[in-house]
Amino acid sequence: MVQGGGEPDDNLIRSFASAMYNTIDAPVTWFREKVVEPNQKKYPWYHQQFRRVPTIDQCYSDDVVCDFEANTQFKRDRAVDSEILNILRMRFEDCMIYEKPDHEVKCKPLWEKYKDAEEAWFIKYGDLGAYGDARKAYMKQKHRMIWERRHGPLSEQTK
Repeated sequence: MVQGGGEPDDNLIRSFASAMYNTIDAPVTWFREKVVEPNQKKYPWYHQQFRRVPTIDQCYSDDVVCDFEANTQFKRDRAVDSEILNILRMRFEDCMIYEKPDHEVKCKPLWEKYKDAEEAWFIKYGDLGAYGDARKAYMKQKHRMIWERRHGPLSEQTK
């Protein structure tokens, strides 16, 4: 075996250990480079994109599978929207701590963005309770649209 300087390695134990390492490592490295890496999906786990399924208004009334998929997607969307709202709230709170003396001026855009997102979240998911599902949210949206048709928009976001 040849060391970095070009002269052979006379140490028998080091030579044996290197041969054993290469015997075990070479097939594993080959398998990883030739089989695993070409077949890997290239997205990080936190950016996984699920395909969109039909919403609850596109499902037939007796289609249990479509209803289940719509509810699962609704719950996933609610979790994502809740996390976005949480991130906006944390940004505002961090701004309040960081910009302590004159935080009313510097953090006002973050506060307005958070309040708009909170209103949009409440329009879609508010008053549904812990067991709210896609059908209840759809009925809430339908009742809101009927009310707005009769009485006018409730907020700036629905104009």
